[in-house]
Amino acid sequence: MSGKRHEKFEITPVYAAYLAKFALRISIFTAILVLYITHRDWLGRFMVQPISFGITPIHILWAMFMLMMLGHIFPTDKLSMAILKQKAERFEPVEGYSELSLLRYVRGMNIRAWIVMLVWLSFNAIFGILYLAGIIDEGDLLMLTVFYFLCDYICIIIFCPFQTFIMKNKCCVNCRIYDWGHIMMFTPMLFIRNFFSWSLFFTSIVVMFRWEMIYALHSERFWEGSNKRLQCANCRDKTCLIKKKVGELVKK
Repeated sequence: MSGKRHEKFEITPVYAAYLAKFALRISIFTAILVLYITHRDWLGRFMVQPISFGITPIHILWAMFMLMMLGHIFPTDKLSMAILKQKAERFEPVEGYSELSLLRYVRGMNIRAWIVMLVWLSFNAIFGILYLAGIIDEGDLLMLTVFYFLCDYICIIIFCPFQTFIMKNKCCVNCRIYDWGHIMMFTPMLFIRNFFSWSLFFTSIVVMFRWEMIYALHSERFWEGSNKRLQCANCRDKTCLIKKKVGELVKK
């Protein structure tokens, strides 16, 4: 008889919300992919068409993306602890935690975080060069953005290569770069000189800047060694069970 303790699979309200949003993202990705395959030229035109000429599916997608980011700039209590750990009222200090250990944790996580950013920017520079060279166009970059939009939730629910190979944090609730998702998602939009594309990219910078400022000023909120709410025993989200098993398989 195995001595291993098996975690009970539990669909919490937060996890159920994630699954619903994941299904929505799959639907959006599929719809844009079908449009990309059947009428690829439309995507490029939609990207540059002024709203005064009529509302297109891309305008609706833009509005949804903006609302999504505003929800992170002004987070509500219905969101995951992965985001809410930044809030002062969600900080429950571990009694007598070590300031030196916190400093070491922050230093280590910062180094890993910037490695992630360097890898991400280097990878996406390839698409920027291809776009500037005229090999790919606005429609391709939009399709790439929607693909990243889907991958964001794949990383949360199923498998995150940044977590497994670089950050090495145990879950999203403890993730140092959790709110970097938007700037990573909208990186391709930087290359398109257009109000809709640049407004998405620069709003994502605001989301990241806000996160980084809070992290720099209140890093004790982001470490399980100083914040009890980030410890597994106190976790109410339980969004890691599938991803944890997949991560273990990948590491074998």
